Amino acid sequence: METALRAALIRWLASDPALAAINVVAEESPIRAPVPWLGIAASTSTDWSTKDRIGREIRVALELHTRGDDPASAASLVRTLEGRIASLPAAQPEFTVVTAQFLRARAEQRPRNTRAMLVEYRFRVLAN
Repeated sequence: METALRAALIRWLASDPALAAINVVAEESPIRAPVPWLGIAASTSTDWSTKDRIGREIRVALELHTRGDDPASAASLVRTLEGRIASLPAAQPEFTVVTAQFLRARAEQRPRNTRAMLVEYRFRVLAN
């Protein structure tokens, strides 16, 4: 289910016109891509099954890379990203999202006027 959630999340984020400013939305960090780009930095899953259904708790960390002096422009893009993640449809072909919860975020200024923001979410899903 972890792989299916990652794929669904990438499709959902890439299809949002409000995130059109992001040049690449990829499952992994792209080797060569102009900023801004978004990729899944890491994910992990643990058992979250019930008596009659297989389930997983899946943590996904997304990394957004931007460029610029003004942190407010990156913050605006992160808010849009967070809103889109929160609106991921619960009903998916292979699973149902029971909960999607923001866990933490980190931002850092990097060399050559670039910024990196990491946002981590916890998804609790049950197999269909």
